[in-house]
Amino acid sequence: MNLELTIISNLVYNEKYARKVLPFLKVEYFTEKSHKVIFLEIHEYISQYDNLPSLNALSIECQERNDLSDEQYKSVLEVLNVISDDPSDYDWIVDTTEKWCQERAIYLSLMESVKIADGQDSEKDKGAIPQILSDALGVSFDQNVGHDYLDNAGDRFEYYHRKEDKIPFDLEFFNKITKGGLVNKSLNVALAGTGVGKSLFMCHVASSMLLQGKNVLYITCEMAEEKIAERIDANLMNINIQKLSELPRMMFEKKILQLGKKTQGKLIIKEYPTAQAHVGHFKSLIADLAMKRSIKPDIIFVDYLNICASQRYKGSIVNSYTYVKAIAEELRGLAVECNVPIVTATQTTRSGFGSTDVDLTDTSESFGLPATADLMFALISTEELEGMNQIMVKQLKNRYNDPTLNKRFCVGIDRAKMRLYDVEESAQEDLIDSGQDTLVEKDLVKHFTTQKKPFDELKYD
Repeated sequence: MNLELTIISNLVYNEKYARKVLPFLKVEYFTEKSHKVIFLEIHEYISQYDNLPSLNALSIECQERNDLSDEQYKSVLEVLNVISDDPSDYDWIVDTTEKWCQERAIYLSLMESVKIADGQDSEKDKGAIPQILSDALGVSFDQNVGHDYLDNAGDRFEYYHRKEDKIPFDLEFFNKITKGGLVNKSLNVALAGTGVGKSLFMCHVASSMLLQGKNVLYITCEMAEEKIAERIDANLMNINIQKLSELPRMMFEKKILQLGKKTQGKLIIKEYPTAQAHVGHFKSLIADLAMKRSIKPDIIFVDYLNICASQRYKGSIVNSYTYVKAIAEELRGLAVECNVPIVTATQTTRSGFGSTDVDLTDTSESFGLPATADLMFALISTEELEGMNQIMVKQLKNRYNDPTLNKRFCVGIDRAKMRLYDVEESAQEDLIDSGQDTLVEKDLVKHFTTQKKPFDELKYD
Protein backbone atom coordinates (compact mmCIF):
# COMPACT_ATOMS: atom_id res chain seq x y z
CA MET A 1 0.00 0.00 0.00
CA ASN A 2 1.48 3.36 -1.05
CA LEU A 3 1.44 6.49 1.11
CA GLU A 4 -1.63 8.07 -0.47
CA LEU A 5 -3.65 4.91 0.15
CA THR A 6 -2.35 4.76 3.72
CA ILE A 7 -3.49 8.35 4.26
CA ILE A 8 -6.95 7.61 2.83
CA SER A 9 -7.25 4.44 4.94
CA ASN A 10 -6.45 6.35 8.12
CA LEU A 11 -8.93 9.07 7.16
CA VAL A 12 -11.62 6.38 7.11
CA TYR A 13 -10.63 4.34 10.16
CA ASN A 14 -8.61 6.65 12.45
CA GLU A 15 -10.77 9.48 13.80
CA LYS A 16 -7.99 11.09 15.87
CA TYR A 17 -5.75 11.20 12.80
CA ALA A 18 -8.51 12.45 10.52
CA ARG A 19 -9.42 15.37 12.77
CA LYS A 20 -5.75 16.28 13.13
CA VAL A 21 -4.67 16.29 9.49
CA LEU A 22 -7.85 17.04 7.53
CA PRO A 23 -7.57 20.86 7.88
CA PHE A 24 -4.12 20.73 6.26
CA LEU A 25 -4.83 18.33 3.38
CA LYS A 26 -5.67 19.68 -0.07
CA VAL A 27 -7.23 17.72 -2.91
CA GLU A 28 -4.49 18.83 -5.29
CA TYR A 29 -1.89 17.04 -3.15
CA PHE A 30 -3.25 13.67 -4.34
CA THR A 31 -1.91 12.41 -7.66
CA GLU A 32 -4.58 9.87 -8.68
CA LYS A 33 -8.05 10.88 -9.83
CA SER A 34 -9.63 8.14 -7.72
CA HIS A 35 -7.77 9.34 -4.62
CA LYS A 36 -8.92 12.91 -5.22
CA VAL A 37 -12.55 11.82 -5.52
CA ILE A 38 -12.46 9.70 -2.35
CA PHE A 39 -10.72 12.45 -0.38
CA LEU A 40 -13.36 14.99 -1.43
CA GLU A 41 -16.14 12.65 -0.36
CA ILE A 42 -14.47 11.96 3.00
CA HIS A 43 -14.00 15.69 3.58
CA GLU A 44 -17.59 16.51 2.65
CA TYR A 45 -19.00 13.68 4.79
CA ILE A 46 -17.05 14.68 7.91
CA SER A 47 -17.95 18.36 7.39
CA GLN A 48 -21.66 17.51 7.10
CA TYR A 49 -22.10 14.71 9.63
CA ASP A 50 -19.14 15.26 12.00
CA ASN A 51 -18.28 11.58 11.79
CA LEU A 52 -16.11 9.25 9.71
CA PRO A 53 -17.78 7.71 6.65
CA SER A 54 -18.14 3.97 6.13
CA LEU A 55 -16.82 2.34 2.98
CA ASN A 56 -20.42 1.67 1.94
CA ALA A 57 -21.32 5.35 2.34
CA LEU A 58 -18.30 6.38 0.28
CA SER A 59 -19.24 3.91 -2.45
CA ILE A 60 -22.78 5.26 -2.66
CA GLU A 61 -21.68 8.91 -2.65
CA CYS A 62 -19.14 8.26 -5.40
CA GLN A 63 -21.73 6.40 -7.45
CA GLU A 64 -24.05 9.41 -7.34
CA ARG A 65 -21.41 11.75 -8.73
CA ASN A 66 -22.11 12.80 -12.31
CA ASP A 67 -18.53 13.79 -13.09
CA LEU A 68 -17.16 10.24 -13.17
CA SER A 69 -17.04 7.97 -16.18
CA ASP A 70 -17.71 4.27 -15.75
CA GLU A 71 -13.99 3.60 -15.93
CA GLN A 72 -13.22 6.23 -13.31
CA TYR A 73 -15.93 4.90 -10.97
CA LYS A 74 -14.47 1.42 -11.39
CA SER A 75 -11.07 2.78 -10.31
CA VAL A 76 -12.67 4.35 -7.24
CA LEU A 77 -14.22 1.01 -6.26
CA GLU A 78 -10.87 -0.71 -6.68
CA VAL A 79 -9.32 1.74 -4.22
CA LEU A 80 -12.17 1.34 -1.74
CA ASN A 81 -11.76 -2.45 -1.92
CA VAL A 82 -8.10 -2.29 -0.84
CA ILE A 83 -8.65 0.17 2.00
CA SER A 84 -8.29 -1.66 5.27
CA ASP A 85 -8.25 -0.96 8.97
CA ASP A 86 -4.52 -1.41 9.39
CA PRO A 87 -3.69 0.80 12.36
CA SER A 88 -0.54 2.89 11.93
CA ASP A 89 1.51 4.41 14.70
CA TYR A 90 -0.19 7.78 15.29
CA ASP A 91 2.93 9.93 15.64
CA TRP A 92 4.55 8.27 12.63
CA ILE A 93 1.58 8.69 10.32
CA VAL A 94 1.06 12.32 11.36
CA ASP A 95 4.75 13.18 10.82
CA THR A 96 4.82 11.28 7.51
CA THR A 97 1.66 13.00 6.30
CA GLU A 98 3.09 16.41 7.22
CA LYS A 99 6.27 15.73 5.21
CA TRP A 100 4.18 14.51 2.28
CA CYS A 101 2.07 17.69 2.37
CA GLN A 102 5.21 19.83 2.44
CA GLU A 103 6.77 17.98 -0.50
CA ARG A 104 3.58 18.13 -2.56
CA ALA A 105 3.07 21.82 -1.76
CA ILE A 106 6.62 22.68 -2.86
CA TYR A 107 6.30 20.63 -6.05
CA LEU A 108 2.96 22.21 -6.99
CA SER A 109 4.22 25.72 -6.22
CA LEU A 110 7.23 25.16 -8.50
CA MET A 111 4.93 23.98 -11.30
CA GLU A 112 2.65 26.99 -10.79
CA SER A 113 5.64 29.36 -10.77
CA VAL A 114 6.90 27.94 -14.07
CA LYS A 115 3.43 28.43 -15.55
CA ILE A 116 3.33 32.05 -14.39
CA ALA A 117 6.88 32.69 -15.63
CA ASP A 118 5.88 31.35 -19.08
CA GLY A 119 2.90 33.72 -19.18
CA GLN A 120 0.35 30.90 -19.06
CA ASP A 121 -1.55 32.33 -16.08
CA SER A 122 -3.81 35.25 -16.99
CA GLU A 123 -4.67 36.10 -13.39
CA LYS A 124 -1.21 36.24 -11.78
CA ASP A 125 2.01 37.97 -12.77
CA LYS A 126 5.60 37.14 -11.87
CA GLY A 127 5.35 39.27 -8.73
CA ALA A 128 3.18 36.56 -7.17
CA ILE A 129 5.89 33.87 -7.42
CA PRO A 130 7.81 34.71 -4.19
CA GLN A 131 4.60 34.54 -2.14
CA ILE A 132 3.55 31.24 -3.77
CA LEU A 133 6.91 29.68 -2.91
CA SER A 134 6.86 31.19 0.58
CA ASP A 135 3.39 29.75 1.29
CA ALA A 136 4.54 26.30 0.17
CA LEU A 137 7.63 26.41 2.36
CA GLY A 138 5.43 27.43 5.30
CA VAL A 139 3.18 24.35 5.19
CA SER A 140 3.15 22.82 8.67
CA PHE A 141 0.87 20.99 11.07
CA ASP A 142 0.59 23.45 13.95
CA GLN A 143 0.81 21.50 17.21
CA ASN A 144 -0.34 24.42 19.34
CA VAL A 145 -4.05 24.16 20.13
CA GLY A 146 -4.24 27.45 22.01
CA HIS A 147 -3.65 29.05 25.39
CA ASP A 148 -5.24 27.25 28.35
CA TYR A 149 -6.20 30.11 30.65
CA LEU A 150 -5.84 28.16 33.92
CA ASP A 151 -3.08 25.68 33.05
CA ASN A 152 -0.91 28.29 31.34
CA ALA A 153 -1.15 30.93 34.06
CA GLY A 154 2.56 30.52 34.82
CA ASP A 155 3.42 31.31 31.21
CA ARG A 156 1.36 34.50 31.43
CA PHE A 157 3.16 35.55 34.60
CA GLU A 158 6.50 35.09 32.86
CA TYR A 159 5.19 37.07 29.89
CA TYR A 160 4.11 39.98 32.13
CA HIS A 161 7.58 40.16 33.67
CA ARG A 162 9.56 39.52 30.53
CA LYS A 163 11.70 42.34 29.24
CA GLU A 164 10.77 42.69 25.60
CA ASP A 165 13.56 43.37 23.17
CA LYS A 166 13.17 46.91 21.91
CA ILE A 167 15.10 49.21 19.63
CA PRO A 168 15.17 52.60 21.36
CA PHE A 169 14.99 56.00 19.71
CA ASP A 170 17.49 58.74 20.37
CA LEU A 171 14.51 61.03 21.02
CA GLU A 172 13.20 61.15 24.60
CA PHE A 173 9.49 61.49 23.98
CA PHE A 174 9.37 58.80 21.32
CA ASN A 175 10.84 56.46 23.92
CA LYS A 176 8.22 57.61 26.41
CA ILE A 177 5.25 56.90 24.16
CA THR A 178 6.63 53.48 23.11
CA LYS A 179 7.84 52.51 26.61
CA GLY A 180 11.43 52.27 25.47
CA GLY A 181 11.41 51.81 21.72
CA LEU A 182 10.08 49.78 18.80
CA VAL A 183 9.27 46.10 19.20
CA ASN A 184 9.54 43.31 16.66
CA LYS A 185 6.54 42.35 14.50
CA SER A 186 5.19 45.91 14.60
CA LEU A 187 4.12 48.38 11.91
CA ASN A 188 4.85 52.02 12.79
CA VAL A 189 3.49 54.80 10.59
CA ALA A 190 4.29 58.51 10.38
CA LEU A 191 1.52 60.67 8.86
CA ALA A 192 2.49 63.96 7.29
CA GLY A 193 1.91 66.26 4.36
CA THR A 194 4.30 66.74 1.47
CA GLY A 195 7.54 68.36 2.56
CA VAL A 196 6.78 68.20 6.28
CA GLY A 197 9.45 65.64 7.08
CA LYS A 198 8.42 62.01 6.53
CA SER A 199 11.68 61.00 4.86
CA LEU A 200 13.72 63.20 7.19
CA PHE A 201 12.17 61.45 10.18
CA MET A 202 12.88 57.99 8.78
CA CYS A 203 16.43 58.89 7.74
CA HIS A 204 17.14 60.26 11.22
CA VAL A 205 15.77 57.19 13.00
CA ALA A 206 17.62 54.89 10.58
CA SER A 207 20.85 56.77 11.33
CA SER A 208 20.40 56.53 15.07
CA MET A 209 19.69 52.81 14.91
CA LEU A 210 22.74 52.20 12.76
CA LEU A 211 24.79 53.84 15.51
CA GLN A 212 23.23 51.38 17.98
CA GLY A 213 24.83 48.56 16.02
CA LYS A 214 21.62 47.47 14.30
CA ASN A 215 21.38 46.16 10.75
CA VAL A 216 19.11 48.62 8.96
CA LEU A 217 17.33 48.05 5.65
CA TYR A 218 16.04 51.25 4.06
CA ILE A 219 13.72 50.71 1.09
CA THR A 220 12.98 53.81 -0.94
CA CYS A 221 10.25 54.01 -3.57
CA GLU A 222 10.43 57.78 -3.92
CA MET A 223 14.00 59.05 -3.91
CA ALA A 224 17.16 57.59 -5.38
CA GLU A 225 19.49 55.54 -3.20
CA GLU A 226 22.10 58.29 -3.47
CA LYS A 227 19.66 60.94 -2.20
CA ILE A 228 18.77 58.88 0.86
CA ALA A 229 22.46 58.19 1.51
CA GLU A 230 23.16 61.92 1.16
CA ARG A 231 20.60 62.73 3.88
CA ILE A 232 22.08 60.11 6.16
CA ASP A 233 25.57 61.47 5.51
CA ALA A 234 24.41 64.94 6.55
CA ASN A 235 22.79 63.51 9.68
CA LEU A 236 25.66 61.34 10.85
CA MET A 237 28.41 63.82 9.95
CA ASN A 238 26.49 66.80 11.36
CA ILE A 239 27.14 68.74 8.17
CA ASN A 240 24.84 70.97 6.14
CA ILE A 241 23.61 68.81 3.27
CA GLN A 242 24.45 71.58 0.80
CA LYS A 243 28.11 71.52 1.89
CA LEU A 244 28.68 67.77 1.58
CA SER A 245 30.03 68.20 -1.92
CA GLU A 246 32.63 70.67 -0.59
CA LEU A 247 34.21 68.07 1.70
CA PRO A 248 37.65 66.92 0.50
CA ARG A 249 37.75 63.19 -0.27
CA MET A 250 40.25 62.54 2.52
CA MET A 251 38.03 64.17 5.15
CA PHE A 252 34.91 62.42 3.84
CA GLU A 253 36.60 59.02 3.93
CA LYS A 254 37.98 59.75 7.42
CA LYS A 255 34.48 60.46 8.75
CA ILE A 256 33.11 57.26 7.18
CA LEU A 257 36.00 55.33 8.71
CA GLN A 258 35.21 56.84 12.12
CA LEU A 259 31.60 55.84 11.71
CA GLY A 260 32.61 52.28 10.87
CA LYS A 261 34.51 52.09 14.15
CA LYS A 262 31.48 53.27 16.11
CA THR A 263 29.08 50.56 14.97
CA GLN A 264 28.95 46.89 14.06
CA GLY A 265 25.71 47.45 12.17
CA LYS A 266 25.09 47.69 8.43
CA LEU A 267 22.85 50.08 6.53
CA ILE A 268 21.51 48.86 3.18
CA ILE A 269 19.61 51.31 0.99
CA LYS A 270 17.61 49.81 -1.87
CA GLU A 271 15.67 51.77 -4.46
CA TYR A 272 12.60 50.48 -6.28
CA PRO A 273 10.55 52.20 -8.99
CA THR A 274 7.54 54.09 -7.65
CA ALA A 275 4.34 52.01 -7.36
CA GLN A 276 6.00 48.88 -8.77
CA ALA A 277 7.56 47.12 -5.76
CA HIS A 278 5.61 45.07 -3.24
CA VAL A 279 6.27 42.82 -0.26
CA GLY A 280 7.21 39.96 -2.56
CA HIS A 281 10.13 42.01 -3.88
CA PHE A 282 11.13 42.99 -0.34
CA LYS A 283 11.15 39.33 0.75
CA SER A 284 13.41 38.45 -2.19
CA LEU A 285 15.75 41.28 -1.24
CA ILE A 286 15.92 40.10 2.39
CA ALA A 287 16.65 36.56 1.21
CA ASP A 288 19.41 37.84 -1.08
CA LEU A 289 20.96 39.88 1.73
CA ALA A 290 21.03 36.79 3.94
CA MET A 291 22.48 34.59 1.22
CA LYS A 292 24.95 36.95 -0.45
CA ARG A 293 25.94 39.31 2.39
CA SER A 294 25.03 37.34 5.53
CA ILE A 295 22.99 40.35 6.67
CA LYS A 296 19.70 39.98 8.52
CA PRO A 297 17.88 43.29 9.06
CA ASP A 298 17.02 44.26 12.63
CA ILE A 299 14.64 46.96 11.40
CA ILE A 300 13.14 47.88 8.01
CA PHE A 301 12.17 51.33 6.73
CA VAL A 302 9.80 51.67 3.76
CA ASP A 303 9.72 55.15 2.22
CA TYR A 304 6.80 55.25 1.81
CA LEU A 305 3.62 53.14 2.06
CA ASN A 306 1.37 54.91 -0.44
CA ILE A 307 3.79 54.48 -3.35
CA CYS A 308 4.36 50.77 -2.81
CA ALA A 309 2.43 48.18 -4.79
CA SER A 310 0.20 45.46 -3.38
CA GLN A 311 1.15 41.85 -3.86
CA ARG A 312 -2.49 40.79 -3.85
CA TYR A 313 -4.10 43.41 -6.06
CA LYS A 314 -3.42 45.45 -9.12
CA GLY A 315 -4.14 49.07 -8.46
CA SER A 316 -6.41 49.40 -11.49
CA ILE A 317 -8.89 46.76 -10.34
CA VAL A 318 -9.58 47.83 -6.75
CA ASN A 319 -10.48 51.05 -4.99
CA SER A 320 -7.85 53.06 -3.15
CA TYR A 321 -9.22 52.11 0.29
CA THR A 322 -8.79 48.38 -0.39
CA TYR A 323 -5.45 48.89 -2.12
CA VAL A 324 -3.72 50.95 0.58
CA LYS A 325 -5.17 48.82 3.36
CA ALA A 326 -3.81 45.72 1.57
CA ILE A 327 -0.33 47.26 1.36
CA ALA A 328 -0.41 48.03 5.10
CA GLU A 329 -1.52 44.48 5.91
CA GLU A 330 1.19 43.03 3.71
CA LEU A 331 3.86 45.20 5.37
CA ARG A 332 2.70 44.15 8.81
CA GLY A 333 2.77 40.53 7.64
CA LEU A 334 6.36 41.09 6.53
CA ALA A 335 7.20 42.51 9.98
CA VAL A 336 5.76 39.38 11.62
CA GLU A 337 7.45 36.99 9.21
CA CYS A 338 10.87 38.65 9.55
CA ASN A 339 10.41 39.36 13.27
CA VAL A 340 11.42 43.02 12.94
CA PRO A 341 9.79 46.42 13.39
CA ILE A 342 8.84 48.20 10.18
CA VAL A 343 8.73 51.99 9.99
CA THR A 344 6.91 53.65 7.12
CA ALA A 345 4.92 56.79 6.34
CA THR A 346 1.74 57.92 4.64
CA GLN A 347 0.37 61.16 3.19
CA THR A 348 -2.30 63.34 4.73
CA THR A 349 -5.39 64.25 2.81
CA ARG A 350 -5.71 67.73 1.34
CA SER A 351 -7.73 68.78 4.37
CA GLY A 352 -4.97 67.56 6.66
CA PHE A 353 -2.18 69.31 4.81
CA GLY A 354 -1.04 72.34 6.80
CA SER A 355 -3.44 71.60 9.63
CA THR A 356 -2.35 72.02 13.23
CA ASP A 357 -4.65 69.28 14.44
CA VAL A 358 -4.25 66.30 12.09
CA ASP A 359 -6.48 63.33 12.96
CA LEU A 360 -7.08 59.78 11.74
CA THR A 361 -9.63 61.12 9.28
CA ASP A 362 -6.76 62.90 7.55
CA THR A 363 -5.16 59.63 6.49
CA SER A 364 -4.81 59.79 2.73
CA GLU A 365 -6.68 57.19 0.64
CA SER A 366 -7.32 54.64 3.37
CA PHE A 367 -9.09 54.99 6.68
CA GLY A 368 -8.40 51.28 7.11
CA LEU A 369 -4.68 51.95 7.51
CA PRO A 370 -4.82 52.98 11.21
CA ALA A 371 -6.52 49.68 12.07
CA THR A 372 -3.43 47.81 10.84
CA ALA A 373 -0.74 50.00 12.41
CA ASP A 374 0.64 49.45 15.91
CA LEU A 375 1.86 53.04 16.24
CA MET A 376 0.63 55.94 14.18
CA PHE A 377 1.48 59.58 14.70
CA ALA A 378 1.24 62.82 12.77
CA LEU A 379 4.14 65.15 12.03
CA ILE A 380 2.80 68.72 12.02
CA SER A 381 4.57 71.82 10.78
CA THR A 382 3.43 75.45 10.65
CA GLU A 383 5.19 78.70 9.84
CA GLU A 384 5.43 79.42 13.58
CA LEU A 385 6.95 76.02 14.29
CA GLU A 386 9.36 76.34 11.37
CA GLY A 387 10.47 79.70 12.73
CA MET A 388 11.36 77.98 16.00
CA ASN A 389 13.05 75.01 14.27
CA GLN A 390 10.49 72.63 15.71
CA ILE A 391 7.94 70.10 14.56
CA MET A 392 4.96 68.85 16.53
CA VAL A 393 4.14 65.17 16.97
CA LYS A 394 0.57 64.08 17.70
CA GLN A 395 -0.24 60.49 18.63
CA LEU A 396 -3.08 59.00 16.60
CA LYS A 397 -2.91 55.35 17.63
CA ASN A 398 -0.65 53.53 20.06
CA ARG A 399 -0.60 49.84 21.01
CA TYR A 400 2.58 50.37 23.04
CA ASN A 401 1.10 52.76 25.59
CA ASP A 402 -1.84 54.94 26.51
CA PRO A 403 -2.11 57.39 23.56
CA THR A 404 -3.58 60.10 25.78
CA LEU A 405 -0.26 60.34 27.66
CA ASN A 406 2.07 62.79 25.95
CA LYS A 407 -0.49 62.98 23.17
CA ARG A 408 1.26 66.01 21.70
CA PHE A 409 4.88 66.97 22.01
CA CYS A 410 7.48 68.74 19.95
CA VAL A 411 10.98 67.92 18.80
CA GLY A 412 13.65 70.10 17.32
CA ILE A 413 14.38 69.84 13.61
CA ASP A 414 17.45 70.87 11.66
CA ARG A 415 16.48 70.46 8.02
CA ALA A 416 19.89 71.50 6.74
CA LYS A 417 21.57 68.64 8.61
CA MET A 418 18.62 66.23 8.33
CA ARG A 419 18.45 65.78 12.08
CA LEU A 420 15.91 65.73 14.88
CA TYR A 421 16.73 66.46 18.51
CA ASP A 422 15.12 66.85 21.91
CA VAL A 423 14.03 70.26 23.08
CA GLU A 424 14.09 71.18 26.72
CA GLU A 425 11.41 69.23 28.59
CA SER A 426 10.43 72.26 30.63
CA ALA A 427 9.32 73.93 27.44
CA GLN A 428 6.72 71.22 26.88
CA GLU A 429 5.30 70.71 30.33
CA ASP A 430 2.19 72.78 29.76
CA LEU A 431 1.60 71.25 26.36
CA ILE A 432 1.93 67.71 27.66
CA ASP A 433 0.01 67.98 30.90
CA SER A 434 -2.90 70.24 30.00
CA GLY A 435 -5.27 67.80 28.31
CA GLN A 436 -4.03 68.45 24.84
CA ASP A 437 -7.30 67.76 23.04
CA THR A 438 -8.78 71.02 24.35
CA LEU A 439 -5.97 73.20 23.04
CA VAL A 440 -6.60 75.35 19.98
CA GLU A 441 -3.98 76.43 17.53
CA LYS A 442 -3.01 79.65 19.28
CA ASP A 443 -2.61 77.78 22.56
CA LEU A 444 -0.30 75.23 20.96
CA VAL A 445 1.91 77.86 19.44
CA LYS A 446 2.05 79.78 22.71
CA HIS A 447 3.55 76.73 24.50
CA PHE A 448 6.32 76.17 22.01
CA THR A 449 9.78 77.53 22.70
CA THR A 450 12.83 78.45 20.76
CA GLN A 451 15.01 76.79 23.36
CA LYS A 452 16.71 73.72 22.11
CA LYS A 453 19.59 71.51 22.98
CA PRO A 454 22.80 72.38 21.19
CA PHE A 455 24.56 69.63 19.30
CA ASP A 456 26.93 69.16 22.20
CA GLU A 457 27.10 65.38 21.75
CA LEU A 458 28.23 65.17 18.18
CA LYS A 459 28.57 61.85 16.47
CA TYR A 460 31.97 62.95 15.19
CA ASP A 461 34.69 64.96 16.83
